[in-house]
Amino acid sequence: MQKVLFILLGFFILGRTFAFDANATFAKANEAYAQEMYAEAIEHYEQIIAVKYESAELYFNLGNAYFKQGEIPSAILNYEKAKKLKPNDDDIDFNLNVANTKIVDKIEPVPELFLWQWWRAFYNIFSADAWAKISVMFMILFFILFGLYLFSKLMTIRKIAFYSGIIVLFFTLFTFIVAYQKYHVLTAQQEAIVFTPTITIKSSPNPNSVDLFVLHEGSKVRIIEQVGEWSEIKIANGSVGWLPTESLKKI
Repeated sequence: MQKVLFILLGFFILGRTFAFDANATFAKANEAYAQEMYAEAIEHYEQIIAVKYESAELYFNLGNAYFKQGEIPSAILNYEKAKKLKPNDDDIDFNLNVANTKIVDKIEPVPELFLWQWWRAFYNIFSADAWAKISVMFMILFFILFGLYLFSKLMTIRKIAFYSGIIVLFFTLFTFIVAYQKYHVLTAQQEAIVFTPTITIKSSPNPNSVDLFVLHEGSKVRIIEQVGEWSEIKIANGSVGWLPTESLKKI
């Protein structure tokens, strides 16, 4: 039993040490950025990401450092990562839009239906984790109301608990669906940024296939599927084609 306690204590101390180191490194990176030492700031930010720590603030600051260095594709990549974690942040949106003005390709997106725009804006209010927590809270409330319905001796309380329980159950299922949708968007729909200065998009995963169109570094694409060393991609205007996977960095 004592050995188990010592092991758990060791993990706790390591966890506290890691959190301190990550915070200290983040502070060093911010200080380097403030002193316009952007290469050093990038190095510190990347060190934190290398140990699997991430946050919208971390990616946003890293994007800013890359932007100051003139590395626009890397800036866009990190702004997009920040936006995934914090989709309604005005600062992220503004800096991302500024960075996108610096790239060659100006791709006009296909117009979306109003209902889809509304739905996407709605589920982007919170992160997937936040929606999941809301769903769990509604579920707990449902079980409380269900308990009141079963065990209360007062008919008035039982009626209130019954009808309130139905409403709460609806919100439980609804928020669960929203949380799943948000999680699906973050994980199943793979997006990437082009990191090759100029790349010709092909009609099939073959360098000798027909040329379709050209993309330049910094352009955002959605990955449809991968075959060997090739990826089929789709851009905002609906055009589809193939390019070498090594030309991309996933968001």
